Formats: sequence, structure tokens, C-alpha cells
Amino acid sequence: MTRRRWMALFFALGSTCFLIGPFPGYVQLVGARADGITFFVGSILFTAGGVVQSRLAFPDRRSPGEGRAGWWAAIVQSAGTLFFNISTYHAMHTALTSHEYDRLVWRPDWRGSICFLVSGAIAYRASPRRGWLPVRGGNGWWQAAANLLGCIFFGISAVAGYVVPATGSMLDQAAANWNTALGAACFLACALDTLHTDEASKMPLRRRLHELEDELERDLRTVL
Repeated sequence: MTRRRWMALFFALGSTCFLIGPFPGYVQLVGARADGITFFVGSILFTAGGVVQSRLAFPDRRSPGEGRAGWWAAIVQSAGTLFFNISTYHAMHTALTSHEYDRLVWRPDWRGSICFLVSGAIAYRASPRRGWLPVRGGNGWWQAAANLLGCIFFGISAVAGYVVPATGSMLDQAAANWNTALGAACFLACALDTLHTDEASKMPLRRRLHELEDELERDLRTVL
């Protein structure tokens, strides 16, 4: 399996954790403690995917245009996953040590959400566009837009999540949970598409061509 598919697998599994974690039915079924563990495991998987993504983008860190943008998008997103590691660990620790049920087990960390928004904006700005809209055609042409949308959902969830403790509003709680799930669904869609096509929107085309050349060269050496 290629490194892109490993990256996509980590993101897919992590996204699944963040997709099911916010649902009230899930936390009622498994309890707040298991739900906290679900979020923490998901954040670790996100970080693993970010590490692989950063490694893939590393050779193009000094390249002009799309290559450098892909590097910065990967690095900023990886930083965001580290903030999520901290906040999900805190939520898990609280759930494991507290006997009280927390109706909002975890809310997206505001620092991590900002990193995700910046990363998504960088990737979308570098993607092929016609005005503000992505150019259709080719595998994964929609990924940059879906990824940015997921980042926006996480940002909304972070804002709503910080309102919940102050107001106790069930509407704010629902907004935090549903926007977290919607954001995770967007990330999951991108990851599954990359698993299927072995192509990612944040992987510069030039870098992909170089990898294909290397693969062809290795195949020729094997045959000869």
C-alpha cells in the first residue's frame, strides 16, 4: 500500500471516530468514558495521518506555487491535530475520573480549529479554481472544497462548544455535536476518495509525477 493510502487510512479511521463520537445515541450506548476514548483515539489517528502527509509534502517545501502551498497546508494541519491531542486527552481524562455525565464530552479546540481553517484555506487557494469555484474534472477535483468545508464545520463547532458551558443551551450543544460530525464526514469523504484513487488534493501534481517516474524506474530494474 502506498504512503498516500496509509495517510488516507489514518484520516479515514480518525474521521470515523469524530463522526460517531458526537452522536447522543453513541455516548448513551457506550458511556462518556468510552466516548472520550473514541475522540482521543481519533485525534491520534489524525496526527498519524498528518505526519505521513507532511512527509509526502516535505520534498516540495521550497518549490514555488502549489508545492510549497501543499507543504504549508500539511504542516499547519498537523499542528492543529496536536492541539486536538491535548484537548481530547483532557476530555478523556475528565471522563475517566469523573462520575458525572458530561453532555458535551469534547468540543473542537479553538487553536486546532484555527489551524485547520488556515490549512484548508491554503489548500483551497492552491487548488485549480475558476474564480471561487473549483475546476471540475479529474480524480478528487472536489477534495479541496470538501476539506475546507469540513474545517469550517469544525470552526463552527468550536464556537458553539464554548457557548454550551456558559448558557447550557441544548441548541448550542446540538450545534457543537452536529457540526463536529459534519466536519468529520467531509474529512472522511476525502480520505475514502484518496484510498480509492490513490490521489490527494494536497499532493502536488509535480510531486506525483516524480513518484510515478520512480515507480516506473524500479519496475524496469526488476524486469531487467
